[in-house]
Amino acid sequence: MEDREIIGLCLERREEALAATQAKYGGYCLTVARNILPDPRDAEECVDDAMLALWNSVPPNVPEVLPAYLGKLTRRAALKRWRDKRAQKRGGGEAALALEELGECVPARGGPESEAEARELAAAVNGFILGLRARERDVFICRYWYMMPVADVAARYGFSESKVKSMLQRTRKKLKKYLVEEGVYDGS
Repeated sequence: MEDREIIGLCLERREEALAATQAKYGGYCLTVARNILPDPRDAEECVDDAMLALWNSVPPNVPEVLPAYLGKLTRRAALKRWRDKRAQKRGGGEAALALEELGECVPARGGPESEAEARELAAAVNGFILGLRARERDVFICRYWYMMPVADVAARYGFSESKVKSMLQRTRKKLKKYLVEEGVYDGS
């Protein structure tokens, strides 16, 4: 089934939309969730949460790119679950490592005091990412958006793990410098 048909079913509030979405994008959403959450059951529940969020948000929203919209919903659900579990017990995992790596160049969550500052930071990060070379951007997104383990990123692009780590470290340094120059981060 085509994406526009799935969205049309959602807009008509027909339950077949969820079955079609699950059939077409369930595996993709599960991969997104598993990259963040170590427990497969938690990942599966996040996919269910993302499907419910899709149902609850369309209408009024009408996604232009359904897989990107689902990826965002799944990632949001998985990060929420990861934070909730981490609050219950301090733990590790790929999400913790990726977020810790980014912590050196992006202000802490409490940094932006207002929605306007948060939007400004997001716009600056997006601008930075768009300015990267394609391969550098792909590696950065795989690691920090999809929270893929470094080994998986390396295998995906045919690089050694040390090359991926070096690329990411250089990109994080560039991001920090860029955010300071843009005035959205003081560098501390």
